Amino acid sequence: MAVAEVTSNGVLKQVWHRRRPPKEWISHEEVHDRPDSSSFPSGHTAAGVAFSAAVAVVWPWAGAVCAVPAAVVAAERVHTGAHYPSDVAVGAAVGLAAAALVHRAPRLARRWLP
Repeated sequence: MAVAEVTSNGVLKQVWHRRRPPKEWISHEEVHDRPDSSSFPSGHTAAGVAFSAAVAVVWPWAGAVCAVPAAVVAAERVHTGAHYPSDVAVGAAVGLAAAALVHRAPRLARRWLP
């Protein structure tokens, strides 16, 4: 989760400054509680997907269970107007990539370190 959060919020949001969806697109009151930071990518989605993917590697059925709230968070971020669907999709990709990297890190370290 930490790798996904740092990548999405610490790197990508600083590189791509994308405005949140227009308030006029959202028909409910929650539109006023949106963050002011860049919309791209969704850090919440990145963290949720990274956690679910990391759990799935070790415990597949628990990873599938964890994927349900991760998907709900992704949908909620679009529904509340905090993100565009593409922000959520890239956040999910960042989460998957972060989980894969962390899973392979020990093997990569053994290969590169003497």
